Parts: sequence; C-alpha cells; structure tokens
Amino acid sequence: MSEKTAPPAGSSKSPAFWLFIVLVAVGGAAFIYGAISQHPARAWQAYLINFLLWSAIAQGAVLFSAVMHMTKARWSGPLAGLSESFAAFFPLSFVLFLVLFLGKNHIFPWLHEDLHGKEVWLNIPFLFWRNFFGLLILYVLGFGYLYNTLQLKFDPNQPPKGVRKYIYNGWKQNSRHPERVKKRMTMWGGFYIFAFTMVLSLIGYDLIMSMDPHWISTLFGAYNFVKAVYVGLGALIILACILYLRHGEATGITSAHLHDIGKLFFAFCLLWADFFYVQLMVIYYGNIPEETYYVIARTMLAPWNNLAWTIFIVCFIAPFVILLNKKIKTKPVFMVILCSVVIIGIWLEHLLLLGPALNHGGESIPMSISDGLISLGFLGLMAIAIRHFLAVFPELVLIKNGN
Repeated sequence: MSEKTAPPAGSSKSPAFWLFIVLVAVGGAAFIYGAISQHPARAWQAYLINFLLWSAIAQGAVLFSAVMHMTKARWSGPLAGLSESFAAFFPLSFVLFLVLFLGKNHIFPWLHEDLHGKEVWLNIPFLFWRNFFGLLILYVLGFGYLYNTLQLKFDPNQPPKGVRKYIYNGWKQNSRHPERVKKRMTMWGGFYIFAFTMVLSLIGYDLIMSMDPHWISTLFGAYNFVKAVYVGLGALIILACILYLRHGEATGITSAHLHDIGKLFFAFCLLWADFFYVQLMVIYYGNIPEETYYVIARTMLAPWNNLAWTIFIVCFIAPFVILLNKKIKTKPVFMVILCSVVIIGIWLEHLLLLGPALNHGGESIPMSISDGLISLGFLGLMAIAIRHFLAVFPELVLIKNGN
C-alpha cells in the first residue's frame, strides 16, 4: 500500500474554484448595491449576521483540533487535520471585522439612544478596540497552535514555498524532538481554548446582546461560544463527508470517524438547546419586565414567533430525532444535508436575535434575496480559504492507494 497527497484542492483549473469566485463576486456586488441604496441598514444587517456565523464556524472548527489534542483523543484521526484548515478563514474574518465598523451607524441602534450610564461600556471606540484585540489574540493563538501541529504532519517531499517555508524551518529544527513540539501544542492549544471562551463571550455581548442595550443575560456569552462549537462541528462534518464521498476510506476517514463526530455533533445539539432552555426559564420565572420583553418580542409576537419555532425545530427537534439513529451518522450525503440545514437554522437564529432590534415596527421578517446572495458570498470566501490551505498543506489529506 502506498500513500500520496491529495491533488491540490485549490487549483485554479478546478470548476469548483471558479464557482466559488463567482459566489464571492455576486455576494460582494449584492452587498455593495445594498449598502449604497436607500436602505443600507438591510445590507449591513446581513453582513453582520454572516460575519458572526462564518467567523464562529472557523473558530469552532479549529477548537475541535485543540480539544482533541488536549484530551489525547485518538479517535479523531484525520478529522483533526481537516479542522485545522478552517484557520485559513481567520485573516479574512479579521478584515471583515474591520469593514464591519464602516457601517456602525446602521448596525448599532444604541448610538442614538439614552443608555442611562452604560455609555462607559457601549461606545464605539472602546467597543471596537476591545473586540479588535480580542480577535487578534484569538487568531494569533490559533496560528501559534497551527504552526506547531503542522510541524508534526509536515511532508518534506513537498516544495517548501511561501508559507511552507516557515513550517519547514520549524520542522527542520524540531523533527528529532516531537515531544517538544507536542508540549508547545499543549500550551498554545490551552491558551486558544481559553481565549475562545472569553472572546466569543465578548463578541456575543458586544455584537449581539448590545443591540438591545437594556436587556442583560449573564449566560449569553456561554450560549454564544457553545453555538460556535455546534456550527463548527457541522461545517467540519460537511468537509469530511465531501472528501469521504470523493475518495472513500482512502482519505483515512472511516465510517467510524463519521459516527463518532456525529455523536459529538448530537451532544452539542443537546447542549445548545439546554443553554437556550436554561436562559429562557430564568427569564420566565424571574418575570422582570426589562428581561421578559426581549423573549416576548422574539417568541410570541408576529412576525418573529413563527421564525422562532422554525429555528427550534430545525436546530434541535429535527437533529435530535434524526441523530438518535446510529446508521444515519455514517451516511455522508445525509449528514451533509442535515448539517447544512442546521447551519442555515443558526443563520436564522442570528436574524431572530438581531432583527427586532434593527427593524423596529416591521410587519414582516426583514429578509430578501440579497441576504441569500450575501451569504453565498461568505460561503465562497470560506470555501476558497479552505481549498487554498489544503493546496498549500496537502499532507493534511493523505490519499492511500492500495489496489
């Protein structure tokens, strides 16, 4: 049996590559057209939702590798390597965050409200800089972890060009001391996990909860990073299933891997619902007007009540019932569909959280075809980033030939 690295996934000759380029172009054009139209707030709302969703997907997927290393979970196998490819979206996420503040007047409704003393925390300079440094620290720690884990998987037979030179230099120095590299992985991975919980909590408070500045939930930060792990696992399953469908078990991915990560996805489905339920129950029993109006507006009043039930069914009821079946977790086509539906459901969940605050008095859900086009543009960016990463580091996807 012999091994070879997978063909360059990011090759410009690939039809899929040009499809993703088209998606980015269409999504970018839709956003620019909306941003310069008479109602730019709608375009910026879609931009904010997609920034939050796709950044969370990348952050949550990379967390999988760090957690697998910290817990010495050998079952993850090639899935850990695939999860590391999502780090390629980190630089794009950081740039997208900077662009976000060009639309601050359309995104932060509290800019024109009396905050009753909360101006100390809710002001643009302070909010921007704390999130700026939070994301910077998170992504630097993520790349620090990635730098070390790639040394253990580095293939010296591949030409050390571009970014590979840095990994090659580290591999050349440490190839005889893998334990030293593993210790550094543990350090960087531990810091990344800690920063993940802190930064995702901060983003949840600043970019989601603050849209209703007089509503407060101390559990909202934890709810936000649990949700990021949930969608990150969903995206990782989609990527793994696509490779499995293309190359079968020659990738090293087996039905056992799909079953195991399917169980983890099922667990976070339950955990996401649990955080949602606990938060709701505390507000319900507390019955404090400043807290209950937030829930009532999103779960009992039109047009948001129907959307809330849709999200609950799509993100919890359906996955819960379906994933009780063991065999379904090993069906790659079905898992791709299910995880895609869950990610769309979390997109809608962001809309439910942000929409009422950004669209006061609307009689219909503020969603149009431009929202879908902008979302496809973000999908294209994510796909291009991952394909390029796997093309630069093809050793993460080893294809075994053994006829």
